[in-house]
Amino acid sequence: MGELAVIAIGGNSLIINEEHKTVEDQYRAICETAVHIVDVIEDGYEIMLTHGNGPQVGFILRRAELAYEISGMHIVPLVSCVADTQGALGYQIQQALNNEFHKRGISGQAVTVVTRVEVDRNDPAFSNPTKPIGSFYSEDQIEDLRIKHPAWHMTYDSGRGYRRVVPSPVPKKIIEKDAIEFLIQKGFCVVGVGGGGIPVFKNERDKYEGVDAVIDKDSASGLLASQLKADLLLISTSVEKVFLNFGKPDEKPLDRITAEQAEKYMDEGHFAPGSMLPKIKAVIDFLNRGGKRAIITNPVSLKRALRGESGTSIYPG
Repeated sequence: MGELAVIAIGGNSLIINEEHKTVEDQYRAICETAVHIVDVIEDGYEIMLTHGNGPQVGFILRRAELAYEISGMHIVPLVSCVADTQGALGYQIQQALNNEFHKRGISGQAVTVVTRVEVDRNDPAFSNPTKPIGSFYSEDQIEDLRIKHPAWHMTYDSGRGYRRVVPSPVPKKIIEKDAIEFLIQKGFCVVGVGGGGIPVFKNERDKYEGVDAVIDKDSASGLLASQLKADLLLISTSVEKVFLNFGKPDEKPLDRITAEQAEKYMDEGHFAPGSMLPKIKAVIDFLNRGGKRAIITNPVSLKRALRGESGTSIYPG
């Protein structure tokens, strides 16, 4: 076996723009990303793939709300929306990967594992929602949304508009970790922990129970990478590198930094909540738990980033 890389794909990276966010559009974006992932496999890496689901969960919730308003159909619980996106996006990712394997004459096979992640039911996140889901809304739309959905929590996200936020508890345990590890050892390219995993907790009867929340995908991916003792955590996002003072005239790209430097920049407020901040936190946690290397870059730069020619590489110590 080659080195094991856990690659996390952002849910927003599957939405090209407001005009291209249908299921077919997402699949085309996944097919493009699959090309770059298979490039990494051809370079000798074993791959464990995770993905985000923020926009996709938002779409499902909105459809359910409209169906309830128009015909009285039942509301779909948030925890079920997370499971739904694991299956739907996992299907698209494994199909795109398997087609790319066939095209290149590679004998590998991708498979999706519907993955639960244990959280603490008393996590403070349940009283302080922070995880963005769904579409971005403009200033003109926000007042109407607040009237129609008074229970929604909304936040302004990185200059891109308003988004709904939901509880995002800290992941404690990847329940299907052993199954994922077994499949990797058998040579499968595994897709798992979709959307950060399906959040569950142990109830008073010591049985697992689902809970309405969305676990941060990067945090869960970092935890899984640690539990698998992966050599590399690679977080794929919409930008080639991490920047200081992002979007300002004096913005500065980061090529290679330590976890200590990343934490210093984080404390100085360089990374926006809901976008780069959770990625930096996940990387720091992974490296502090014994990880060897982490990279943040965009899909098209994956191969070059692994060779040190692109992206932001972060090391321990």
